[in-house]
Amino acid sequence: INAGIDFTGGTQLEVQFPAGTDTNNTQLAALVDGVSEDLSGTSVVTAGQDTYLIKTKFMEEQTYDLVIQSLKDNVSTEVVENRFTTVGPTISETLRTRAVTALAFALVAIIIYIALTFRNIPKKYSPWKFGFAAMIALAHDVIITLGIFSLFQLEVDALFITALLTVIGFSVHDTIVVFDRIRENLTSFSGKRKKFAEVCNVSLSQSLARSINTSISTLLTLLALLLLGSPSIQEFILALVIGIGIGTYSSIFIASPSLNRILQKK
Repeated sequence: INAGIDFTGGTQLEVQFPAGTDTNNTQLAALVDGVSEDLSGTSVVTAGQDTYLIKTKFMEEQTYDLVIQSLKDNVSTEVVENRFTTVGPTISETLRTRAVTALAFALVAIIIYIALTFRNIPKKYSPWKFGFAAMIALAHDVIITLGIFSLFQLEVDALFITALLTVIGFSVHDTIVVFDRIRENLTSFSGKRKKFAEVCNVSLSQSLARSINTSISTLLTLLALLLLGSPSIQEFILALVIGIGIGTYSSIFIASPSLNRILQKK
C-alpha cells in the first residue's frame, strides 16, 4: 500500500511558478533533497500549469524556510505557495488507528442496522444473517478498491478512507434495496413452496434495473469530475468510481448469493 503522509508522516508542499519558468520535477526534487540531510527521497509531481506538488519527509519550520529560499534562489523569486501540509509521526499513527477503527465500526453498525430493519421477516430466517451477508459484500468492495490502489501504487490517505466510507454507504443502500425485495417476496410466496434461491432470483430480476440505473447516473457525475475536475481530487474521485462500480456488482452477485449460502447452513 502506498500510504500517504496522513498515515506515514511527512510534508506536502504545492508551489506555483510564473508561466514559462524553466524547471522540472527532477530539478525540484534535487533542490529539496539538497537543503538538509534529513530530507531524502523527495518526489515531485505536476499538479497543473507551472504548478508542482512536492512530497518529502517531515520538515520543521526552519527547514521549510530553507526550502522556500532555495526555490527562490534557484528557480524563481516569484514562487507562490498554494498549499503546505505537514503531519508528524505521532499524529499519523493516530490517524491510521482511527481510520481502521472507523471502517470496522461502519461494518459492525451496518450489521446491527440491517438485523433490526429485517427483524419482521418470517421466523425461520434470521435477520442477523442478512446483516452478515451484507458485510461480506461490503468487505468485498473495500478489499477490491484497496487492492486496485495498491496494485497501481496510488496514494492511500485520509481522503481515500473518506471515499471508502462513502462507498460502503452507497453499496449498503443498494444491497438493502435487493434485500427488501427479497423480504417482500418471502411473504408473497410463503404459500407457494418456492426455494429461497428462487425467491432471490425473482427479487434480483425485479430490482436489477433500478440498481443499474442508480449506479450509472452516479457514475456519470463522478466521471465528469474525474476527467474535468482538479488534479488534487482525482484519486479521491477515482476511489469513488471504482468502489461504486464494484458495489453495484457486489449487491447483485455477492450479497444475495452469500445470503442464500448462509441461510442454507444449519
